[in-house]
Amino acid sequence: MSVLSADSVPDDLVVIGRLTGVYGVKGWLKLFSYTDPMENFFGYQRCQIFRQGAWQQLAIADGRQHGKGLVVKLRDVDDRDQAAAFVGCDIVVPAEDLPQLAADDFYWRELEGLQVVVDDPERGRLILGKVNHLLETGANDVLVVKGDDQSIDQRERLIPYLPDQVVLKVDLPAQTIVVAWDPDF
Repeated sequence: MSVLSADSVPDDLVVIGRLTGVYGVKGWLKLFSYTDPMENFFGYQRCQIFRQGAWQQLAIADGRQHGKGLVVKLRDVDDRDQAAAFVGCDIVVPAEDLPQLAADDFYWRELEGLQVVVDDPERGRLILGKVNHLLETGANDVLVVKGDDQSIDQRERLIPYLPDQVVLKVDLPAQTIVVAWDPDF
């Protein structure tokens, strides 16, 4: 089985779930959904997986919430052994299928890779690094910013994603996020 890493998913596709295990003996699979709320997963019609070295349409015959998670039944997968061949596969949809967001809202994927800068009154504009990924903490999301060869140092910083308080401006065309953050912290 070919497993695709999140780093190798083409930009026009978005990972919305992962098949994590078999469920029962009739070909059902456990599904971890990255959508919020998780049931929104079932609203996507053009699902694909990377399997056996190629992109394949994923035909979902049925799906439902089960306990704190989701389970799905794939078309023409009728037993546990057939289902096991799909475990570990990420499920993707075309990025154009994602709902449009309000002007000041962003998908995490849009923020990853952006350069994070702070306008220091004494030292001018300082580059802290690039957004490597985000964390969901419950209270607020957190930007995980890793220093690179353009930044003031090589430190990793955890910066709360608090618009208008910490995150002052997200400029997608300029590929930057301006933050109010002590560069020494």
